[in-house]
Amino acid sequence: MTARRRYITTTIPYVNARPHLGFALELVQADTLARHHRQRGEQVRLLSGTDDNSLKNVLAAEAASVDVQSFVDRNADAFAALRGPLALSFDDFIRTSSDPRHRVGVERLWRQCAASGDLYRKEYEGLYCVGCEQFYTPDELAEGRCGEHGTEPQLVAEENWFFRLSRYADRLHQLISSGDLCIEPAARRNEVLALIERGLHDFSVSRSHSRARGWGIPVPDDPSQVVYVWWDALGNYVTSLGYGTGDSTYDQWWETSERRVHLVGKGVVRFHAVYWPAMLLSAGLPLPTDILVHDYLTVDGRKISKSAGTTVDPAALAARYGTDALRWWLLRDVPRVGDADFTPDRLTTRADADFAGGLGNLVHRIVTMVHRFRGGIVPASAPVNPGELSLVDVCREAPGRVDAALADFDFRRAIHAVWEIVEEANRCIDATRPWELARGERRGNGEAAKQLDTVLGTLVTACRVLADELRPFIPDAATRITGQLTTVERLLPAAQPLFPRLHEDTLPA
Repeated sequence: MTARRRYITTTIPYVNARPHLGFALELVQADTLARHHRQRGEQVRLLSGTDDNSLKNVLAAEAASVDVQSFVDRNADAFAALRGPLALSFDDFIRTSSDPRHRVGVERLWRQCAASGDLYRKEYEGLYCVGCEQFYTPDELAEGRCGEHGTEPQLVAEENWFFRLSRYADRLHQLISSGDLCIEPAARRNEVLALIERGLHDFSVSRSHSRARGWGIPVPDDPSQVVYVWWDALGNYVTSLGYGTGDSTYDQWWETSERRVHLVGKGVVRFHAVYWPAMLLSAGLPLPTDILVHDYLTVDGRKISKSAGTTVDPAALAARYGTDALRWWLLRDVPRVGDADFTPDRLTTRADADFAGGLGNLVHRIVTMVHRFRGGIVPASAPVNPGELSLVDVCREAPGRVDAALADFDFRRAIHAVWEIVEEANRCIDATRPWELARGERRGNGEAAKQLDTVLGTLVTACRVLADELRPFIPDAATRITGQLTTVERLLPAAQPLFPRLHEDTLPA
């Protein structure tokens, strides 16, 4: 039977500055989903990239007195380089300013929507936030300021191309409310439905060549305009697959994939859950099946943002504290709904408690006991006594519980399902007291010897299951755990510390 196909994408960030921890959250979430579904036997394609064709990139390059392409190239390279520090497994990485696949696909999408009668040109005046690359009506502003960036939008008047978004309001409402277009969590789905119910207005999909400083993709057959950056950027989900070029990759991963999954931050839900599906409906293309929305990371209560200057460098964090610790905090402590405040203290406290004091200690204890009581040879499997049934059950149930949690886009719940193996294994050790069974064996108690074999074999098996289920979350650590539990010439390797304790000067006393 052919394996299910799942296409998973991140948003593509502006490259007006180097990457920050807020986007690393989305990358790690997407990577975890991709690794998980690959491990379950699905075919998976994971895409990330950068949004190069933005006015804010142009303005940042001008402020830095650097030509735009060089500026964009430098920052885009920093985003692509996160593959190593974050242990990412993306299959493709697209750059909208330089990838030859992109422009032809954007032009094709434009022409398809034009053929549907959904593009028209008109004069317009409105309030434009460069940070959002979006027009706002006065009632959408908070005391005259953009709610996302806290800045006053510019008054812009020009003639642009518009897309007939209003034509698709009823269809979008039906698709979202029925679950055919799944938006998780439910609070975000309800926000989108409320937005549609208030009425959708056609939106501008081009900018004048002069205001865009000549940067971007020219509108087909109208060189006086460039394609609006969000139209351009949203297209990457299909242009990266060769849409418009006849590449069969597009058919394989967009037309016929069982799931087309977008991960997005809450600030760009409108674009992904309203604008993008409407564009696809106009062009006659399939829609995404899932839009998974995460909230923000904050520092001292302020959103981590390049524009706001509240940035935390994920590569530097990984270099200082390790990839495992960084991924673990992002997945273990960031809630499904609600912002999460980051501090190094929280990262190191979580890592020391769960890794050095929890997971690492458990594996070290078990391997040490196998060497001490069985010379490093893992006992052959034996019938399980009632005292070990709970651990066996937890291990058997963990994969299904992880599947269910990740289907709900709930990483914390998924990790809790895995972590129950650690907790139950520790309870098993405390209840069976293998050292006392070994003492009984030395006194000639054959039943104690059999029970010790059962306990040790069960514990090693549990830790192997644990490593497998942890692999999508912390792949490097899972590989080390598997190595510690893999026999060489029938013997387990000698017990080694798997996780260093992390130290931070500002840890609370």
